[in-house]
Amino acid sequence: MISLLFGLLLLLLIVGVPVTFALGLAATVTIWQGDIMPLLIVPQEMIRSINSFPLLAIPFFILAGNLMQAGGISRRLVDFSKTLVGSTTGGLAMVAIVTSAFFAAISGSGAATTAAVGAILIPAMVAHGYSASYAAANQAAAGALGIIIPPSIPLILYAISANQSVGDMFLAGFLPGFVVVISLLIYAWIHARNLQTLPEEPASAAKILKAGRSAILALLMPALILGGIYGGVVTPTEAAVVAVVYSVVVGGLIYRELPLRQIPAILRDSAVTSAVILSIIATAGLYGRIILSLQVPTVISDFVVGAIQSPWLFIILVNILLLFVGMFLEAAAAILIFTPILLPIALTFGFHPVHFGAIMIVNLAMGMFTPPVGLNLFIASHIAKTSIPRISRAVVPFVVILLIDLLIISFIPWLSLVFVGP
Repeated sequence: MISLLFGLLLLLLIVGVPVTFALGLAATVTIWQGDIMPLLIVPQEMIRSINSFPLLAIPFFILAGNLMQAGGISRRLVDFSKTLVGSTTGGLAMVAIVTSAFFAAISGSGAATTAAVGAILIPAMVAHGYSASYAAANQAAAGALGIIIPPSIPLILYAISANQSVGDMFLAGFLPGFVVVISLLIYAWIHARNLQTLPEEPASAAKILKAGRSAILALLMPALILGGIYGGVVTPTEAAVVAVVYSVVVGGLIYRELPLRQIPAILRDSAVTSAVILSIIATAGLYGRIILSLQVPTVISDFVVGAIQSPWLFIILVNILLLFVGMFLEAAAAILIFTPILLPIALTFGFHPVHFGAIMIVNLAMGMFTPPVGLNLFIASHIAKTSIPRISRAVVPFVVILLIDLLIISFIPWLSLVFVGP
């Protein structure tokens, strides 16, 4: 039954069946063929998987990200980032990275970060002499910060799957996100030294202050959301609702760039995106239930613990596995499927569950900009009007950079645990 469960899923993914249906079909066929439990468990388990208060944060963060994009908040973040780093070597590439970090601290979504920031900066980079493939690859990689820097939807999913505090997982994302930002900025500077790009004029102090005043309400948003969570004022789900209200008030009433006629389209797009993610969560929950029923974690744990003695060899093998998985599965599905399998083994080797979660999230973030199913790649290539094969070649250096970051985060637990209580 174990071979049927995993083999059928792999086959369905190879032939192009959407992840949601592949997970649901593989689980249902395994239940039917193996007579493991009544088929009535299929709808019951799917409903149970999404019947969770913390999961309500996902649609609200998605809606908040779309409202910010339409309400002028993302544009002001771009303008402010330009005044800070726009005039340095590789300035516009750096602006994309810095703005993505700001936007990630609000939206919680890698795809939303890529779309909101890329729509403004990819054309600007091309106009300043960058190739379309590099501009798209840079933004696709920077957009992955959306799932590393809190608040992050995958961090919420891991916290639920691993029975950990969402607040602790958010705290664990700060320094790993900072490491990734710095490494991407260094590469942007190195890459730009060999290009004949048009320089941006250095911003005066007055211009920086003006851009800062214009963006102050956008910059206050992460402080409001994360400060409310860590201060115990609101839960992560309530913070997501606050983000929606804040986006409407700032974008609609203060900036006056969010017309009422756009609201239905924004709600529709947010509902579609939320439905896709929640349907994956529902079928992944069913799939995970079958995994536990077949005692897959125990079988794999006994084999791994018997075959591998070093915890560091284990984490290297886990990273290789997740890198491969991330190329074919969405981060949400990968987290929900592999956390119940890998976390018990990681605990056996002495890894902290929060540290292990940070490793998983950074690893799966690479899947967002690696073919064949990297969502950020498709969004960035559409904006840049370039082909997937061309952007796939340009993204290779970014994969190498994040691999180095991943090794640093894996072997230095302090980066993930310094803000987390004992």
